[in-house]
Amino acid sequence: MYLCKKARMSKQIPNLIPGDKIMIVSPAKSIEPSLVFEAKEFWENQGFKVVLGEYCMGQHHYFSGTDEERRSDFQEAIDNPEIKAIICARGGYGCIRILDKIQWAAFIQQPKWIVGFSDITVIHQRIHKYGLKSIHATMPLNYSENSSQALETLVKSVKGELKYLHIKETKALKKGKATGRLIGGNLSILYSLLGTDDQADYTDSILFIEDLAEQIYHLDRMFYAFEKAGIFQQIKGLIIGSFTDLKDTEVPFGKSFQETLLEHFHYRNIPIVMDFPAGHIPDNRALILGSEIILAVEDDACILSFLNI
Repeated sequence: MYLCKKARMSKQIPNLIPGDKIMIVSPAKSIEPSLVFEAKEFWENQGFKVVLGEYCMGQHHYFSGTDEERRSDFQEAIDNPEIKAIICARGGYGCIRILDKIQWAAFIQQPKWIVGFSDITVIHQRIHKYGLKSIHATMPLNYSENSSQALETLVKSVKGELKYLHIKETKALKKGKATGRLIGGNLSILYSLLGTDDQADYTDSILFIEDLAEQIYHLDRMFYAFEKAGIFQQIKGLIIGSFTDLKDTEVPFGKSFQETLLEHFHYRNIPIVMDFPAGHIPDNRALILGSEIILAVEDDACILSFLNI
């Protein structure tokens, strides 16, 4: 089911140039139309043409449209050769409902950047399966509250200009340096895909994780699942993004998130950095998933270099 290592990264994704056309789609939860129009203006100000998916501002109960409507928008964005990048409007829930209904042949033959995070991790994992890259970055839902660095790295990533990230004030849980393929995203989504045909090949990877509003004991359960699946033994480095609004039980779990995490890496001598600015926070820096990277973790900073952009 997985591509062999030689097949990984077999195609480079063309980087955007001014005048290229992008499409905004909503493959999951519904979004306020005003935020989509703000995003359209943002990308036009960067020199790109913007097409809106027919149902990207729709609503069908929780979702932006029925499963078929959301699928058709995404399929159009994939199949239309004039569309050079696909911007997902927001996360929430819904990508898994349409994932297997999408025909990916045109995307594999002529790949294009797909951008998003949170529930879009489902789509990132499918893209990894095909040996291609994608962009974990902020989405139109959040543009108005994003930091300048989040928006700057977003634009640089689609233009092929994001060569490295030098992040100060991170926390080194384990110092060191490692080279590997960057994969990951939302921890709850990654956990939900364990044992499925969309589980990533974590061999020799640098794993990035982030999450929102989880109980600490839920996170411990997820870490045990990854450990028992042998994944923590396969990775060469760990980047911990934002874990915001964490909750504890009425009778406290008894360990902090950091303590819980380190229990699972007590005997693993790999670089681990915490408080990396990516995830459900305003300062959500872009990451090029599927890229070979060098991760260097120092006392109060980390450097992430993208090798094959």
